[in-house]
Order: sequence, then C-alpha cells, then structure tokens
Amino acid sequence: MEFWTEYSRFFVAILVILNPFAVIPVFLSLTANQSPAERSRAVLVATVAVFTVLVMAAIFGDAMLAVLGTSLPSFRVGGGIVLLLMALSMLRAQPDNMRATPAEKVAAERSESVAVVPIAIPLLAGPGSISTVIIEMHRAGATYHLLWVVAVLLLVSLLLWLVLRLATPIGKALGPIGLNILNRLFGLILCAIAVEIMANGLRELFPVLVG
Repeated sequence: MEFWTEYSRFFVAILVILNPFAVIPVFLSLTANQSPAERSRAVLVATVAVFTVLVMAAIFGDAMLAVLGTSLPSFRVGGGIVLLLMALSMLRAQPDNMRATPAEKVAAERSESVAVVPIAIPLLAGPGSISTVIIEMHRAGATYHLLWVVAVLLLVSLLLWLVLRLATPIGKALGPIGLNILNRLFGLILCAIAVEIMANGLRELFPVLVG
C-alpha cells in the first residue's frame, strides 16, 4: 500500500503543478491563428517537450545539485517556497509570473515555436514541476524507482495531451468561472503539498524540530 501511495501522491502533485486547465486560455490565445492541424501538432510538441524536460530532471537532478553544491534539505525548502507562491497565485486566480512573465507571453505571440516556449517551458515544465521531480527522486527506495517515476510522468503527459487536445471544447464548457474554480481547487491542493515539502526540508536542516 505504501508503495502505491508514494507514486499516487507524486502523480497528483505533478498533475496539480502542471495544471493544464490553467494553460487552456493562454494556449488558445497563442494558437488562435493556427489551423486545426497546426494546433494538434502544437499540442504534441508541447507534451513531448514537457515529458522530456521532466525526465531529464529526474535523471540529472542529482548531478545538478552536486554541481551547485546545494543540499537536498535546502532544495526541499526552496522548492516548497516556489510551490507555495504558485499555489497562492492559483488560489487568487491571478496570472502566475513564476510560470511566465507578461513580457515573455507578448514575445511568444511573435514566435512560431509557441508550443515549446512559453507553453511547454516555463508555463508547464517550470521551476515547480522540475523541483518536485528532483525531490521525488530522493523520496522512495523502491526497486526501479526511476522507471516508476518516468511511468508516472508518461501518464501525466498523456493526460496533459488529452486536455490540450480538447482545449477548445473544455474552454467553452467550463468558461472563465469554471476554469477559475478548478484553478483554486488545484491551488489548495498544491498549497498542502508545498507545506509538506517545506516541513520535511526544515526537519532535515534543523533536527531539533523533530523533538
């Protein structure tokens, strides 16, 4: 049971952090002048880019921390703060500048590769999701842990592809109010995840807090 709980929790965390429903308005705006075939290709390119970035984070995250000389507990606290800031923006249903600044979005409107920048990076695969993947690589000691993490990322990517593929009907069905409600719900879940990550990091940094 604990084995499945570990990866189901990771699945929920990544899905909430990516929050594809929040990206729907931006995606529809940036691809408004594209044909259905071009928009479908943009969805595929964005999904593959997100999956690739997160898998690379899982494989090379340890090496990156070693090069930077950063301890995992410190990274947990820092990553938790990033997630908490994202969660607060989601709870207020406000644009999240942690994902992409207004200037980046304006520049992207003149770009032909909007599927990669800014949709895939940093709107979806941003600091929050990357840090969560790196932290997850240290959480479980299960056999073939990396393969299970990649499997979870693949499943999340498939759901991401499905949501973006149906962006137009979903956007029409939910409307701005429905999307904001989902955004706030995901923000509440993400807030709890962020607090847990920070608490674990603080306990490792300051063992006296354990009691």
